[in-house]
Amino acid sequence: MTTFAPDRFGPLARRITRPVEIGGVQVGGGAPVVVQSMTNTDTADVATTSKQIGELWRAGSELVRVTVNTAEAAAAIPRIVERLAMMGVNVPIIGDFHYNGHTLLSNEPACAEALAKYRINPGNVGFGKKKDTQFAQLIEFAIRYGKPVRIGANWGSLDQALAARLMDENAQRALPWDAGRVMREALILSALESAQRAVELGLPAEKIILSAKVSGVQELVAVYRDLARRSDFALHLGLTEAGIGSKGIVASSAALGVLLQEGIGDTIRISLTPEPGASRTQEVVVAQELLQTMGLRAFTPMVTACPGCGRTTSEFFQELAKVVQEHVRAKMPEWKISHPGAENMTLAVMGCVVNGPGESRHANIGISLPGTGEAPSAPVFVDGEKTVTLRGEHIAQEFVALIDGYVQSHYGAARAD
Repeated sequence: MTTFAPDRFGPLARRITRPVEIGGVQVGGGAPVVVQSMTNTDTADVATTSKQIGELWRAGSELVRVTVNTAEAAAAIPRIVERLAMMGVNVPIIGDFHYNGHTLLSNEPACAEALAKYRINPGNVGFGKKKDTQFAQLIEFAIRYGKPVRIGANWGSLDQALAARLMDENAQRALPWDAGRVMREALILSALESAQRAVELGLPAEKIILSAKVSGVQELVAVYRDLARRSDFALHLGLTEAGIGSKGIVASSAALGVLLQEGIGDTIRISLTPEPGASRTQEVVVAQELLQTMGLRAFTPMVTACPGCGRTTSEFFQELAKVVQEHVRAKMPEWKISHPGAENMTLAVMGCVVNGPGESRHANIGISLPGTGEAPSAPVFVDGEKTVTLRGEHIAQEFVALIDGYVQSHYGAARAD
């Protein structure tokens, strides 16, 4: 039976899971939901991979996974970890293994030592008689080096022997399940039975995270609800192959939002296909914004902005909202150190008199810009009180300066006690 506890960041109840430590980052056990991401570089290219890991970390990724698929990639891992340390990038690196992980870790013990966690897919760890042996070898490396593992089953690489077994069992039922339910059960059992086997081999349950990913929203919700009911392992959430652009963002948010609202999930990854030429960091930003809008975490000041209507024919409020959003996100790495707590600040950029003053009063700092036909002035509200009215060509710069001043006076080391 699932057990819940109050979440320290908001009113949502959280499913109680076993805590897993990954390179100093706790996942599960009541810890905040952790944001993670994955590189798309050739891991053997130390410079390029290290650069992208640094970008993901600076964007806010608390764990970063890399592909370890070749001898060259495995040999590069210790050099990547060393290079990251020289760059001042302190993020645990997870090795993603498929098919040949047992061989790579055996041949490159420095890789096994340098990684903070191993990801194992029970659907393609090995085939036939080799499957159990090769899975056991991977678990033995985790035990030897004291590493946690994610046992990550995936709809696209399901254990076919297990699926066939469940299909045969289903055929014997008086009321057979539909094929979709059988496949969901196969995915769940793949994760649970592999975790049980890992425990039997000697890996503590506190070093196991489970995932069971599919690419459909309703299927993902159903799978994780069932998985949460049947275990107390920490769970990694993600809609696999979510897609590109708004489709990927909406699908991931719809699925993960439901599960997080029900207290399910200890770490998340948003598996977006980047737009051509776009930064890989978008998946980190989406994950952060999902958690923050749900009240589970705070990463950067939240900006409430007017969507615009016939009363707001000028684009200035849109431009100001963009300036403010980009400014606070750019400043947050600095504020996180010098002014902790600034991530909880709320801001409002409103476009006319209808909701502008009211929304601005609800924010820590809000500005109500003039709509079409309104007087060319913009009152600013600080903690509910009107403090100044901005006019002229430098409203954006002056408003940003007010934000910076508020941070200086209200948060962290600079705050007056």
